[in-house]
Amino acid sequence: MERDLPRLGAADLLDYLTTKDFHVRTDSIRRLVILQDPGISPNSDGLPGLGALRQLVGALLTFSLVICVAAFVISAAAWAMGSFNNNAHYAGKGKTGCLVAAGAAILIGSANGLIRFFSSINIG
Repeated sequence: MERDLPRLGAADLLDYLTTKDFHVRTDSIRRLVILQDPGISPNSDGLPGLGALRQLVGALLTFSLVICVAAFVISAAAWAMGSFNNNAHYAGKGKTGCLVAAGAAILIGSANGLIRFFSSINIG
């Protein structure tokens, strides 16, 4: 089954080159592959201080999670006090604060996985 060449990515075009006859339109396909693939990939030794930056971001993640826990506790206390005192405004704000703190903790905790998934880095 013949695939549509303009819709193929660089890896698919290289695969196409290895499975098809090399004498037919090889030069134009190679030029198209070279134009599509800039040859840039993430590396860990490109800049000095990358290890320190990773350590700083890791500390920032930990600090952010501690703030989320504190915000959740304060919001839960406001929710409880608002409900106990029949104050719907404080109870509602406490509920909202609990949901926001829990949502932020979910996003912060899964930040590495989300970035890895959406950047499509091949780990192994």
